Amino acid sequence: MANDFDVIVIGAGPAGYHAAIRSSQLGLKTAIVEKWLDSSGKAAYGGTCLNVGCIPSKALLEASHKYVEARDEFGDLGIKISKPSADIPAMMKRKNRVVADLTLGVAGLLKTNNVKQYEGVAKVLGNGEVNITLHNSKKAKLNAENIIIATGSVPIDIKPCPLTDDLIVDSSGALEFDSVPKKIGVIGSGIIGLELGSVWSRLGSDVVLLEALEDLLPVCDFQVSKEAAKEFKKQGMDIRLGARVTGSQIKNGKVEISYSSGDKEQTEIFDKVIVAVGRRPYSNDLFSPEAGVALDERGFIAVNEYCMTAAPGIYAVGDVVRGPMLAHKGMEEGIMVAERIAGKLPQVNYDLVPSVVYTHPEIAWVGKSEEDLKGAGEDYSVGVFPMRASGRAIASNNTSGLIKVLADKHTDQILGVHIIASHASEMIAEAVIAMEYKASAEDLGLTMFAHPTLSEGLHEAALAVSGHAIHVSNRKK
Repeated sequence: MANDFDVIVIGAGPAGYHAAIRSSQLGLKTAIVEKWLDSSGKAAYGGTCLNVGCIPSKALLEASHKYVEARDEFGDLGIKISKPSADIPAMMKRKNRVVADLTLGVAGLLKTNNVKQYEGVAKVLGNGEVNITLHNSKKAKLNAENIIIATGSVPIDIKPCPLTDDLIVDSSGALEFDSVPKKIGVIGSGIIGLELGSVWSRLGSDVVLLEALEDLLPVCDFQVSKEAAKEFKKQGMDIRLGARVTGSQIKNGKVEISYSSGDKEQTEIFDKVIVAVGRRPYSNDLFSPEAGVALDERGFIAVNEYCMTAAPGIYAVGDVVRGPMLAHKGMEEGIMVAERIAGKLPQVNYDLVPSVVYTHPEIAWVGKSEEDLKGAGEDYSVGVFPMRASGRAIASNNTSGLIKVLADKHTDQILGVHIIASHASEMIAEAVIAMEYKASAEDLGLTMFAHPTLSEGLHEAALAVSGHAIHVSNRKK
């Protein structure tokens, strides 16, 4: 029958469209359902990442970084220009064009791979049935032996600071400002808060980050986190740790935020406030009771290591299941599930999911931090290379940061790599490959790197593990 499929994927973000395309490549009759509509009311594929997340934020991070380079650094390079100005509407127009091109590209990839596309809201019933309320108000009923849930996540709201139309916004709203606010408060200094704070700080806003925790980026290595805090403060961002927001009021077109810090209650006035305290899974009203799919206390779909739910034939991937909410993690899960449905036996290595903060300098890490190893009582060795000792970094005027390699003290196997440096997002891939093949620090040290490159810093950090780095003084071992 026309509405019978081998695989139905619900959600066309990175996890979903990867699952759908791989399923079709493997000879499975595949359909995908997407509810997203763009600002003009047209269907838009790619989910949060392409529409209001990874891609538009990177477009603005790139534009704002180029602006800072032109304003502050060109003169030092011998390039003389008149004082540059930031054309925010033009930046937004380019950002929107990038998004439109990529979302159309995803739709085209699905079509090229013979994935049947449905645009509307899906509900999973029992026995492999999926009901869809299409955007044209018509109904469709599909059937499949296998259903893959890839509905993603949405920003978390906090009661002390409810969102408004334009003064208190979430991460999506922070990508749509039509001018540079004089003063911005960012609630949360995780990856999203730091990236959005960086964009508007570079463009001229006074940015204050209010973080309830006592550490900046507690998920990454403390030495890197400490270096990051130093760099962001140098760039003009006001980072207040241990600041818990307790209330908000709109006064004369501005936002008054109340927060506690230690034993003191304080208030601050902002032109805009960005709430960036994380995301929650989008699993509301997705299943009928007959579907037999369990959610945990936070709304995540419960799955095993192969992304299988307790309900036969129903899988879940990406942000809607536990684990880091990262597009590349969801992509790999989507491909794994498609291949397992087709009878193959792949798996995802959850120990080697790289994380990146796309600030400047960028921050990236994979594997265990020094704090993890200390807490587990593991014997380890450390190699650190400061980017100020890199010839390429000096030549390109990007000397901030460091590269850190952690290795087992007895076997020398690499246990973690942590980077804060220009282009850290590209360098971390080398570490992931090395660790995937269980390389030792010596293996990395014996590998020939091109000169001069930033990635030589990883080579030097690996050499430093055994005290053999060339361009820095070595710690006594």
